[in-house]
Amino acid sequence: MTMLDKAFAKETALNNCIFHNDQGCQYPSPRYQRALKLHGITQSMSRKGNSMHDGLMENFFGLLKTEMFYDQEYKYHSLQELAQAIEEYIEYYNEERIKSRLKGLTPKEYRNQASINPVF
Repeated sequence: MTMLDKAFAKETALNNCIFHNDQGCQYPSPRYQRALKLHGITQSMSRKGNSMHDGLMENFFGLLKTEMFYDQEYKYHSLQELAQAIEEYIEYYNEERIKSRLKGLTPKEYRNQASINPVF
C-alpha cells in the first residue's frame, strides 16, 4: 500500500491504466484492489498455471531483465539508478529496438503506421 500511496501522490493521470502484477498475497487483497479501483486502474493478474494470461507483459519483463539487468546488477547502486535505467530501457524498447515480428519496425513506428493505415 505504501508503494501505491506514493504513486498516487506523484501521478494524477492514472485513469485507464492497467496495472500488471504477478501472483502475490497482497495483490488479491480487497484493500489493494479497492485502492486501484478508486484511482481508475484496471488490475491485470495472472492465475496460477495460466501462462498465456498477460503474455505480452511477461514477455516484455523477461526481455527487460535479460537485456538490461541480469549480469549487470553491479551497475545500479541505488533504486533511483535502477528506476532511471528502466525508464531509459522502456524508451529504447519503444523508439529504437527493431522487432522482426513488427516487420523491422520499432513498436512506436509500427503503432504510427497502423494509425495512418487502419485496417477495417
